[in-house]
Amino acid sequence: MKPWELLGEAETPEGGAMRLTVRDGEFVILVDGKTLMSSRLHGSEEALATAACQPLGQLEHPSVLVGGLGMGFTLRATLDLLPPSATVTVAELMPAVVEWNRGPLASLAGQPLDDGRVQLEIGDVGGILRQSHNRFDAILLDVDNGPTAFTATTNRSLYDNEGVAAAYAALNKPGVLAVWSAWDDRKFEHRLRFHGFSVQVDRVRARLQKGGARHTIFLALK
Repeated sequence: MKPWELLGEAETPEGGAMRLTVRDGEFVILVDGKTLMSSRLHGSEEALATAACQPLGQLEHPSVLVGGLGMGFTLRATLDLLPPSATVTVAELMPAVVEWNRGPLASLAGQPLDDGRVQLEIGDVGGILRQSHNRFDAILLDVDNGPTAFTATTNRSLYDNEGVAAAYAALNKPGVLAVWSAWDDRKFEHRLRFHGFSVQVDRVRARLQKGGARHTIFLALK
């Protein structure tokens, strides 16, 4: 079997080893040897964008926040659903992930970072949420594996009471918060409702109609 080729590596905020590898056209990002994401499994990320952006209706100048760049699939799907007048702020904690998206991963999602509607913020998406008030029409969070953090335990603050409250305050009304998760999380679902959201939970396949693992999308409406 052909070995995996190492294309890049970086250190996570908590000292973990993040690596970008490729084999037979499949790109995989790993953290401490465990798969974080694969270029062959991105259907649920596209479903996240659809869930968040369809409720925006006919807004003339929608403002959207995407938390987590990943391999660019969520951002690409978001851009494809929005008008030319939209503004999409992308927050990515890891500078290496941005570098990889402008390098070996660029063609996977059609170079979404080159789109003129995109404003890139390298840093914690939680900081943007805490500093924003009635700023966004939709917020998409695809950070780590969802409410149960995988890369950095600090990401859990996005999904605790303060994080949910910050997301609620950062949204216009009406507005939508869409959260990708590798697993169900009833406590998180109840937390969203406690802070005033109307919540719908969908289970989608990693490859949509082609199958794959089931992932969870929390759709919270303000």
